[in-house]
Amino acid sequence: MILTVTLNPLLERRYKFSKVKFFEENRHGISELKAGGKGINVSRQLNFLSSENVALTFLGGTSGKQLKETLIKEDIKITSVRTESSTRDASIIIDESLNKISTFFEKNSAITPKEAEEFKLKMEKMIQNCEIVVFSGSSPCPEADSIFRYGIELANNLDKISVLDTYGDHLRNCLEASPTVIHNNISELENSLHISLREENEKLEFLNSLYIKGIKQAFLSDGNKPLYAANFDFHYKVIPPKINVVDSTGSGDAFVAGIVHGLEKDFTFEESVINAVSLGALNASEFNVCSVKPSEIEKVKDKIAVQPVGKKMKIINDSPN
Repeated sequence: MILTVTLNPLLERRYKFSKVKFFEENRHGISELKAGGKGINVSRQLNFLSSENVALTFLGGTSGKQLKETLIKEDIKITSVRTESSTRDASIIIDESLNKISTFFEKNSAITPKEAEEFKLKMEKMIQNCEIVVFSGSSPCPEADSIFRYGIELANNLDKISVLDTYGDHLRNCLEASPTVIHNNISELENSLHISLREENEKLEFLNSLYIKGIKQAFLSDGNKPLYAANFDFHYKVIPPKINVVDSTGSGDAFVAGIVHGLEKDFTFEESVINAVSLGALNASEFNVCSVKPSEIEKVKDKIAVQPVGKKMKIINDSPN
């Protein structure tokens, strides 16, 4: 069982128009509600990969009820902690004529210290019954900042695999807790940790610093640019496939789902990376978020190159011949 943890869920109110006219009335649009939040996106993609999972999150108010109903319709298993504050929502405007999307976010929900402690207690019980736990997305407020680190330390103590994909003020503390695996967007890392990761040597030095902290696998993505990855102290440069980008929302979450699926199924490191990069790229080629079918991976996987950088792994022939 895989547990995904989302502290900052989102109810998406999507409006699709054949053509958007700014500063004018736009009629005859198609509206729908969608569930958002990085961990929830990971859960959705894991469902498409047939990996059993459950999502833990905060829900509150009318939008929280609507979000829960949306998750149920999607067959995403959900456990939640109720909040006094209403779950945030966003208006998403899709212009089909231009294949463009505009998103307008509400402010983050407030979490009380009592709600944060209740979340930790529920999370502790759930981590005991899972194999892999994914901590994904931002923290909505300072009162929730300690939750991911607490969960990573719990997972380590219980010998569970922890996967971290977050950013913001709490990122440094989360890294100090030594999650098993991390994924981050380069710009998020630079802004959160106030470091530079523009040059290849800077990326490799940062990957080394993560390994020293006890982080076994790390993935640094940068949109359609090469991804840098580490498997223990072995480094790789991964060249993604060229695609027509429609909407990159959730591509990092689709990537994380691919890595988690690979860990669950005991794929080799290279197999996991190729599948994960394929999922991220395919997600960016459509408006649907984290809904890539496994059969679609075959379309792009052969266009991905995984190149060792620096220290190379020795392959020993231990066959009887």
